[in-house]
Amino acid sequence: MILSISKGPMNLGASLWGMFFKVEEENPDYWRSQARETLQSALDRKLNTNVAKNILFFLGDGMGVTTYTAARILKGQLQNQSGEDTVMTMDTFPHVGLAKTYSVDFQIPDSAATATAYLCGVKTNLNVIGVNAAARNGVCRTQKGNEVTSILKWAKDAGKSVGVVTTTRVQHATPATTYAHSASRKWYSDADMPDSAKKDGCTDIASQLIKNIDIDVIIGGGRKYMTPRGTKDPEYPWDFSSRGKRRDGRNLIQEWQSMKTGKVTPLFNKAVTQDPILDPSIVETTEKAIRILQKNPKGFFLLVEGGRIDQAHHAGQAYMALHEAIAFDKAIAKGLELTKDEETLTIVTADHSQPLTFNGFPFRGQSILGKSPLWATDMLPYTTLMYGNGPGNKIINGKRPDIRNVTTNYIQFSAVPMKSTTHSGEDVAVLARGPMAHLFSGVQEQNYIAHAMAYAACVGTDMRHCQSESLPPLGHSTFSTDWNGSGVVQASAALISGLLSLILVLTVLM
Repeated sequence: MILSISKGPMNLGASLWGMFFKVEEENPDYWRSQARETLQSALDRKLNTNVAKNILFFLGDGMGVTTYTAARILKGQLQNQSGEDTVMTMDTFPHVGLAKTYSVDFQIPDSAATATAYLCGVKTNLNVIGVNAAARNGVCRTQKGNEVTSILKWAKDAGKSVGVVTTTRVQHATPATTYAHSASRKWYSDADMPDSAKKDGCTDIASQLIKNIDIDVIIGGGRKYMTPRGTKDPEYPWDFSSRGKRRDGRNLIQEWQSMKTGKVTPLFNKAVTQDPILDPSIVETTEKAIRILQKNPKGFFLLVEGGRIDQAHHAGQAYMALHEAIAFDKAIAKGLELTKDEETLTIVTADHSQPLTFNGFPFRGQSILGKSPLWATDMLPYTTLMYGNGPGNKIINGKRPDIRNVTTNYIQFSAVPMKSTTHSGEDVAVLARGPMAHLFSGVQEQNYIAHAMAYAACVGTDMRHCQSESLPPLGHSTFSTDWNGSGVVQASAALISGLLSLILVLTVLM
C-alpha cells in the first residue's frame, strides 16, 4: 500500500486529527470510566416481560452493518463532529442480535424471500411473496394452497389496528408481503402478469391490497398500479411513466375509498421523499400513521420501511443511501417519542445487506464519503466506501478513473461491472427494545423474528405469553417456617390448583 505524499491528503489528515482528537482519550482512565458506566447501565437493566400492546417494526431495506456504521459516522459529520462515536437512535436499543438472511434456494436473498421470512415466519424462495417454498417463481399454479399469512394479519385478527408506511411503492416486496400472496413479486398490476397466470386464477398485488386484509393506514408510492391505463397522475400529469397501468379498467383507489370509510391511504406515484417539496418525509409519514393507529385501545402493528436505502445502493450511490439511512433513524426516533417502552415492542432490522465495503485506513474524522489517504499501487486514490459490484466499474484502457478532483456525491467505484448492485449475504443486525425485547438476542434464522414478535404481543397461534400472565406459577409457593409438614401441604395444594387451571385453559383452547 502507498501512502499519499501529496500535500493535500497529509495536511487534511493532520488537521482532522487535531480538530477531533480529545486529549482525555490518551488517558486510559477515560476509556475505563466510559466502560464502567456502560457496564453499570447493563447491570441495572431489568427485563421487560409485559405483553406488547403495540409493535413498531422498522425495516431498513439493504441496511447492512456497513451501511449502519457509515450512516452513524455521516450523521455525526453533518453535525460537525468526527462521527465515529456518534450515537444513532438505533444504537440506544439494549438488545441486539443477528439474523441469517439466506432463502430456501439461494445463499443471497432478495427482499421478497426475506419479507416472507420476517413477516410470515416462513423461509421461502427468491422472488415470491407470502407463499412457502413449495411455490415456484412465476408459476401461478404452485401458489395455490401454499399461501402463508403475515403478522400484520395476525395482529388485525387480534383486534389491533394495522398499518404500512414505506418510502417505496406499497406493491413493492416488503410492504406487499404484509397483505399479498404472489408467485412473482413483479406482478404489481394486471398489466405486469402473463395471461397464463390470469387464466390459472392468480391476481395482481395491487388488487390484493384492497381485498385481502382490512389495513387501517397505508402510506407509500405506487399509485400508477391502482388506476386504469393512461390515467394522468395528479402530481405528475406531464410524466408518461407515472400514468396508470391497469388494463382491466379498475380504479382501485376509488374502490378502496368506497369500501374503507375512515381508512387512510395516501398514495404517491413516485417513491415517497423523492420530491421533498411534493412528498412528505418518512418522519412525517411515520408520525401520521402512529397517531392514527394508537387510537385503538387494543394497540397496533406498524411496518415502516426505509426502502430507498436499497434503491440508492443498487445505483451505486452511497451518498444517497447513507442520507436515507439517517432519515430512517430519525423516523425511529419519532416512533420512540410517540410510544412507551412499557407497552411497545420496537424492532429495527434489515432484510439483507448490500456489497458496500468500508476500507483504506482513513484518518479519524475524515469524511466517510471521501478518499482514503492510502493510494493504490496504480498511484491513484480511491474512496473509503466502494462496492463489490455495481454500475461504478469504469475501467478505461485498463485504468481506474482519477478521482482527485471529484466530489464525494457520485457513483462509488465497484470491482465488478453490473448495471445494478446485487445484494450481499452476511447476517443483518436485529435491534429491539420494549416488552420481551430480550427474545431478539443471539444469532437466529430470519423467520424467527415474526414468531418472537407474535409471542411478545400475543397474536397468532402461540398465546403462552398471555396465559402466563393469568395462570398461577406452577411449582412455586411460599413455605412457612413451620417444618411439621404444613409447608409441603401448601405447596402441593398450590401445585394442584395450578395444574387444574392449566387443564381448564387447554380444554377451552382445544
